Amino acid sequence: MRLTQLRSFYAVARMGSFTKAAEHLHVSQPTITTQVRFLEESYKVELFHRSGRRVQLTQLGEQLMQLAQNIFSLEGDAVSLLRDAGELRTGQLRVAAVGPYHVTRMLADFSQHYPDIKVSVSTGNSQDVLDRLLDYRADVGVLAQLVKDDRFLSVPFSRHPVGIFTASEHRFARRRSIRLAELQGERMILREQGSTTRKALEQALNKAGVAPEVVMEISSREVIREAVSQGIGIAAVSTVEFVPGPGLHLVSISDADIFTYAHVLCLAERRSARMVHAFFETVSPPADATPRAAHKKATRR
Repeated sequence: MRLTQLRSFYAVARMGSFTKAAEHLHVSQPTITTQVRFLEESYKVELFHRSGRRVQLTQLGEQLMQLAQNIFSLEGDAVSLLRDAGELRTGQLRVAAVGPYHVTRMLADFSQHYPDIKVSVSTGNSQDVLDRLLDYRADVGVLAQLVKDDRFLSVPFSRHPVGIFTASEHRFARRRSIRLAELQGERMILREQGSTTRKALEQALNKAGVAPEVVMEISSREVIREAVSQGIGIAAVSTVEFVPGPGLHLVSISDADIFTYAHVLCLAERRSARMVHAFFETVSPPADATPRAAHKKATRR
């Protein structure tokens, strides 16, 4: 049985006439007659009692009418679902990010343009974000670094200076800025290896020949804040991630350009997907930021 045959039967059942059914479906009456007759002959059943131009459903025809009504109702729901999804009136956007700080503004912009789209956010390290994109568990990702991998399309979104935060009793706490050389010999708490903030700071320190005394390596931002507030050492932080609090003081580095960056990325093969494309358009990167595909294969876990 073809859907066109069932549609012809359904039209006749609703209209009570082959002629009216043909007008409703914008086809010829012989076409409708042929479709219905094919159903009856193929299954050796009678769907209508025919009396001149009048038709009346048989008992079997009434049962098929109910099933056809359900089928075409579901078809209408499917069409509405696809249309609404294509126009972004419904659906879900899955975002994977290295942290909440970089992604918050993007989500606010997207939700303002598409309030009916449900957004879910998962956080993890950079490899977690890439794995979610590669496994299709996320639609877009937000990283604090450029990924050099041809499988991804990446757009720079923003950059943020790296500063130093200290306990309120530290001598830097009376300052608004310091010079990089003043970190020489300072007791410093660093993020874990692979942290983009740590990498940016270490590159600047190595270039300047400055060597602080590393007293701890901690992966948790919250634990670092507590260690700094207890006076164990000072720490570097991207200013977008710094949360002011009692006993903490943030100072800038006046003589070095140290930044972390936010990049929005997706699988290159999905760049034209409606939801992904809408997110890239909505997040409004800087005017000079153009999409680019990364250019080295990254090693997965």
